[in-house]
Amino acid sequence: MGQMKRERVRAKIEEIGIVPAVRVSKAELALFAAETINDAGIPIAEITMTVPGAVEVIAQLALRHPDFVVGAGTVLDTETASRCLDAGARFLTSPGLIPEVVEFARKKDVVVIPGTLTPSEVIAAWKAGADFVKVFPCEPVGGHKYIRALKVPLPQIPLIASGGVDQVTAQKFILAGASALGIGAELLPLEALQLREETWIRELARRFTGMVQDARAQIKERAHE
Repeated sequence: MGQMKRERVRAKIEEIGIVPAVRVSKAELALFAAETINDAGIPIAEITMTVPGAVEVIAQLALRHPDFVVGAGTVLDTETASRCLDAGARFLTSPGLIPEVVEFARKKDVVVIPGTLTPSEVIAAWKAGADFVKVFPCEPVGGHKYIRALKVPLPQIPLIASGGVDQVTAQKFILAGASALGIGAELLPLEALQLREETWIRELARRFTGMVQDARAQIKERAHE
C-alpha cells in the first residue's frame, strides 16, 4: 500500500479543518460513520482504540479508500501505534502527551497529534515534534477563550480544539485561532449512526465544513483591514 506522505496528510487536515472522532461500540458502526463522512466531503476520520476491532476498521478503510485520511485515536503506547500503522493509519492521536508515541511517529515519518491542556504541555508537545497539538478537553477550561489565550504567546503552534466543539461554538474556535476542530458526537450522533441516517450526517458535515470556511474567510478579511 502506498503510504500517503506526511506533508500531504498534514495539508489535508489543515485544508478541511475538521478531524471527526469515531467513538462507537461496534466496528460496523465505525465503518459506516467513516464512509458516510467521506462521502459527505470530509475525507478524514480518527478511529479511537475504544472501538471494538478498531485496528481492523482502520485496515478496511485504508484498503477500500486509499485517499481517505484514516487515523488512530486514543493511542497510548508504541505497541498500539505500531499495529495501527501496519493497518494503514495515516496519523496517530492521543488525549494526552505520550512522548514515546510522538517519538515513534517521528521515526516512522507519520503525522502525530498529541493531546495537551496546559501551556507547558502545549510547548512540550510542539518541541517533541508534534504536527498539530490537540487541546483537550477545551470546554471545562473556557472553550474558545482558552484557545485564544494560548494563541497569544504561542501563535506559531497549530492547535486542534477538541471537547466542546458544536454548531454554536465551531466558528468561535476557528476565529480564536484553532487550525482544526476535533468533533465527535456533534457530527456523528449515535442515533443517526444506528438508524443509518446518511442525510442527517451529511447535513451536519455540510454545516460544520461551512462554519470552518466562513470563519476562515472572516479572518482573511480582518487581515486585509
